[in-house]
Amino acid sequence: MLSIIILGVIFLIIDQASKLLVIKLLNPGDSITIIKNFFYIKYTNNTGAAFSILTGQRIFLIIVALIIIGILIYYLKKNQVKGKINILSFSLVIGGALGNLIDRIIRGYVIDFISIKIGNYNFPIFNIADSLIVIGVFLLLITAKGGREDDHRYK
Repeated sequence: MLSIIILGVIFLIIDQASKLLVIKLLNPGDSITIIKNFFYIKYTNNTGAAFSILTGQRIFLIIVALIIIGILIYYLKKNQVKGKINILSFSLVIGGALGNLIDRIIRGYVIDFISIKIGNYNFPIFNIADSLIVIGVFLLLITAKGGREDDHRYK
């Protein structure tokens, strides 16, 4: 469990450092083109959850995040997590959830800044914490679905 905590803290620091950098360099609404017609840094304040759902539901989102983090910690205390991918997965989810939770508690909103455009579609703006959570859940699903205990790919 110690390795999960250490990695989770590292991911949390990366997330918070990226948000502080955006705050320092941009004003809300400002945008920097990284790759024209594809990748932008656009500073936005999101008072909702993913895709701006539940906008303005700060207390509810804080409670949900605390419950999810609590469930994960409880699971980790009761079960020995084996395998590098599982350790990484839990670290990603916990680090990301804590990153957005800190924003909601301290600022009242989450700082989003990664803007992807593919053709005429503008993907909803997100942040590193969101990416950590999605990747972590995806990896957990992969190992839960197809992983066997004796499969060397998950160790």
